[in-house]
Amino acid sequence: MDVVSPFDHLSTAAANFVRRPHTNLIGGGWLPAISGETMEVIDPGTGEAVGRTASSSAADIDAAAFAARAALESGPWSSMTGQDRARLMWKLATLIGDSEKELAQLESLDTGRALYECQLVDVPGSVNMLEYMAGWATKINGETIPVGAPGDLHAYTTREPVGVVGIIVPWNYPLELAFWRMAPALAAGCTVILKPAEQTSLSTLRLGELALQAGFQPGVINIVTGTGEAAGAALAAHLGVDAISFTGSTETGKAVLHAAAGNLKRVFLELGGKSPSIVVADADLDSTIPGVAGAIFFSSGQVCTAGSRLFVDKRIFDRVVEGVAAYGDALKIGHGLKSGTQMGPLVSAGQLDRVLGYLEGGRRDGVHMVCGGARTGDRGYFVQPTVVTGTTPAMTIYREEVFGPVLCAVPFDGDDIDAAIAAANDSIYGLHASIWTGSLRHAHDIARRIKSGNVCINTHNFFDPAFPMGGYKQSGWGRASGFAAIEHCTEIKGIVARL
Repeated sequence: MDVVSPFDHLSTAAANFVRRPHTNLIGGGWLPAISGETMEVIDPGTGEAVGRTASSSAADIDAAAFAARAALESGPWSSMTGQDRARLMWKLATLIGDSEKELAQLESLDTGRALYECQLVDVPGSVNMLEYMAGWATKINGETIPVGAPGDLHAYTTREPVGVVGIIVPWNYPLELAFWRMAPALAAGCTVILKPAEQTSLSTLRLGELALQAGFQPGVINIVTGTGEAAGAALAAHLGVDAISFTGSTETGKAVLHAAAGNLKRVFLELGGKSPSIVVADADLDSTIPGVAGAIFFSSGQVCTAGSRLFVDKRIFDRVVEGVAAYGDALKIGHGLKSGTQMGPLVSAGQLDRVLGYLEGGRRDGVHMVCGGARTGDRGYFVQPTVVTGTTPAMTIYREEVFGPVLCAVPFDGDDIDAAIAAANDSIYGLHASIWTGSLRHAHDIARRIKSGNVCINTHNFFDPAFPMGGYKQSGWGRASGFAAIEHCTEIKGIVARL
């Protein structure tokens, strides 16, 4: 595989940013970890170190919590109107858009994902969420309540900021998910402490610089880098944090929930998935085949909503599977920053080992590898797009979230759609699903019966700031967009007066 030096493909601004020392943003200043420790920034396309970030601990989280509390309760932020907050958010959105090239390159370098993805999704998605939530900043209203108690009473409610919000974002979409979690909190008047994944902190640190440039006051946005075990766990447990937003694995989400019990802080969780796609015989295969292939191979399958279980009417099963396999085989795999790359590497050596472990387990269980099934190249963390058949619900590769470009394809009897729906629902997860059909009856009947937070018809991986995003079952708590996200970041206060 043609592996390149990332610095050959970075703009001057991005290259200079990567090379500089990186510290934490706390209280409006850039500070090294109190311990002085740092971590390497690894390029997933080469496996080589390209920079260093602060390796923070509980002491740094303490400092960030103090700064966030001061900004919330006594700084200028505490008295700003919704309109004032909206103006700042719009200004930041403009700066993000103006820095599109640099941010997309940083995101591609950090995550390994193809540059076109970061340009298509990450930067525009960040801007859209900021602008959308800025609109809510001026529309967070209470209600008057017609109470039934005797007497001349006036009862009403207000919505107030929940307080200091801790945000832990994963390594697959660090920039966009930072904004998707921060924007509702900022619109509601909260202050935030952002802890990016240790593998991917560069774009969020650049975000911090742009936030200061936009005029956010000291302590409103704090960014602390470090491992999940040290900084992340301390943030989840901190008694000075009023709410925690975590995006990541279900296993870690349960640990976050346990840590948050100390002060019963409000918890938002967007967790794992093993999302099903159901293809009915009347589907338009010319659009369905690339649709379900993109659902699993986009971002190398490192998407919580990836369509990793494919249920296909047995009458068209071979055609669909062969088409998806051909799509995967044709993808141009390479360094994310290199022009023409369609699928980049996995994010880390650990993630590569995890995915290869699932593939080896599948082989032991007797699955058939229609395409892929192995690592590719000897530098970086690349794995082939993979389609497997012959799985059963008892197999680990079928049941667990692989978080890689691995699709389990299963035929079903087209005369027994109930069985296909039951199989799709037979999972601890319920985050995302898709239905591919030309029939309105099939589309809406199946959508109603799928146990999932989001169901797409003739598309997959749909996201929009106004569209509720979240899961059923062990895929999480709460919704990350729309007014539901504002509700997560506000407290309702009831007030009554006897007139």
